[in-house]
Amino acid sequence: MYSRSSEPVRFERDCAAVLVPQGDEVTLPAGTVGYITQALGGSWTVFVEGNLMRIAGEDGDAIGKQPAEPLELPEGATDADVERVVWDQLRTCFDPEIPVNIVDLGLVYLAELYQPEGGDRGVRVRMTLTAPGCGMGDILVDDVRSKLEKIPTVVATDIELVFDPPWNQTLMSDVARLETGMF
Repeated sequence: MYSRSSEPVRFERDCAAVLVPQGDEVTLPAGTVGYITQALGGSWTVFVEGNLMRIAGEDGDAIGKQPAEPLELPEGATDADVERVVWDQLRTCFDPEIPVNIVDLGLVYLAELYQPEGGDRGVRVRMTLTAPGCGMGDILVDDVRSKLEKIPTVVATDIELVFDPPWNQTLMSDVARLETGMF
């Protein structure tokens, strides 16, 4: 969920966080008070002492939130079934400052299955950033990788940041342009 109103939170335990947009890792001590400004894709953006921080899904319990349910595939899932789940998972990846997923933002240039040596399936993704110098690049790549690795039968990922062609707002879906006011 994304809301222009903020939900107050108190950290119930020490918690790893990532500064937005710098990408630096920090630890927020138990008792820290903040406000959730974005809760999308199984992670949370929290405003703490004048800074935005990204809290990963597995650390949701530190702010009283539940992690996402494990993914399941039907028995005998086909490549087409897995590809649908790949795109669904990519739509759960969000820039912590923008309430639009990376697919609708037009950041994903390629997402395809491949057959790794000795494994079931691999997923190859080529993606970009809204700005080449964005400090969240590595964080977004890690988020994509970790979410794709949760898909049953996916045993490898190949995620690469590319900057050609450069991203621009014409790559955004109509929904993304409406949400961000960039139409």
